[in-house]
Amino acid sequence: MRLDLQRLRACLLPQPLASDFVDEDGALSQALTPAAVLFPLVRHPAGTTVLLTERTAHLRDHAGQVSFPGGRVEAADPSPIHTALRETEEEIGLTRDHVEILGFLPEYRTGTGFRITPVVALVAPPFALRPDPFEVAGVFEVPLDFLLDPANHQQHEVFYRGALRRYYAMPYDGHFIWGATAGMIRSLSERLASTPCGIVTF
Repeated sequence: MRLDLQRLRACLLPQPLASDFVDEDGALSQALTPAAVLFPLVRHPAGTTVLLTERTAHLRDHAGQVSFPGGRVEAADPSPIHTALRETEEEIGLTRDHVEILGFLPEYRTGTGFRITPVVALVAPPFALRPDPFEVAGVFEVPLDFLLDPANHQQHEVFYRGALRRYYAMPYDGHFIWGATAGMIRSLSERLASTPCGIVTF
C-alpha cells in the first residue's frame, strides 16, 4: 500500500516544541539528558517499513534492546536533526543523502533519564549499511502498517525502581520491540489516528 506523505507531514511537528512531550511511565522529574533518534521510514515498492537496530549487550544504556538509530546530543550538535543524522551514520553507516526529514514527534521522556527528540524521515533505497559492531548487533526492518496497528500493541508491566511500570511492546519476527522505541511508535500511531490528521494509508 502507498504511504500518504501529505497526511503524514500534517501529523508531525514542523519543529521540536518544549511544551509538547510524552512522559514514559516512571519518567524522572530531574534534569534529563537530551538525545535524538532517527525514525527511518523506508519506501519499498511493496510498502513502507521502519528500520530498527538491535543494540549490543555490553552497552551502558539500553543494552540488547531494539532501538532507533540515535544517541545523546553532543555540544557541537546544532540541532536534533544533526544529532540524529550523525548518530545514524556512526551507528549503521546510513549516509545523509538517502534521508529526507519529514518532521518531528513530541519529545519522549524516559524513566532512564533521557529526553529524546524523534526525527521522522523518509529513507530512499537502495542504500548500503555498515553497522558499528561495538554498538549494533543487528539491523532489521518491520512493516510500518504492522507497527501502527493498535492490535499489535501489547501492554506489559514490570517492577522497576520499587514501583510497577507499564510499557508497550510490539513483538515481531523474533524481535521484542518495547520501551522507549515502542512508545515513540505508539506516539506516531496515535497522532495518525487522531483528528484532523486521519489515518495514513500504505
